[in-house]
Amino acid sequence: MDLKKSPKASLEDKKMYFLLIGFVMVLSLIYISLEWTKSEVTVYENVNSDFLVEDELDVIQTSQEVAPPPPPPPAPEVVEVLNVVENDKEVASIEINSEDEKDKVVVVNAPVAPRVVEEDDNVVFQVVETMPLFPGGEAAMMKYMGDNIKYPVIAQENGIQGRVICQFVVNKDGSIVDVVVVRSVDASLDKEAIRMIQSMPRWTPGKQRGKPVRVKYTLPVNFRLQ
Repeated sequence: MDLKKSPKASLEDKKMYFLLIGFVMVLSLIYISLEWTKSEVTVYENVNSDFLVEDELDVIQTSQEVAPPPPPPPAPEVVEVLNVVENDKEVASIEINSEDEKDKVVVVNAPVAPRVVEEDDNVVFQVVETMPLFPGGEAAMMKYMGDNIKYPVIAQENGIQGRVICQFVVNKDGSIVDVVVVRSVDASLDKEAIRMIQSMPRWTPGKQRGKPVRVKYTLPVNFRLQ
């Protein structure tokens, strides 16, 4: 048999009301307890403000004194040791009698002049301060060579040409001697070059320290067919 309750007697619908009433009662108790235990705060008006401000510190900049360097150590004393040697040797004394030589005649010799070394006349220089020069200069020598060279017929027929280099010595008086060929092209051309050089007029001699000297001179002679 099922039991049936009356809707008015059921407490299930009033459950929410009871819960809200409980929350209100709990909050009321908490508020009352907080109000009851609140402590009283006392405010002092006469408070010395000097204690609340931090004291300002004056910073004074100081310079650090540098200590002077220590003095250098004194130099060691040098003790000079003298070796004393006994002089036991006998020294012969020489007596000069000026009375005996008062009438002596002193002869003073004249200074000897330095010997002048004369240069050998046969010395031949390669290079001197002033070199020998053909009369009229280089241009006059080229003209003389062009006017006086006779091209050998045999060399012309054979088509021989080239440069013959000759050497000769210009004496102190300007004359030409010792003509030789140092580089040959053909016998006929060599012979003609020697003949032309030997027929040259006297040159202006070379000079060394202002004096005429013998000088060796090198001269190329060109043979060219037109």
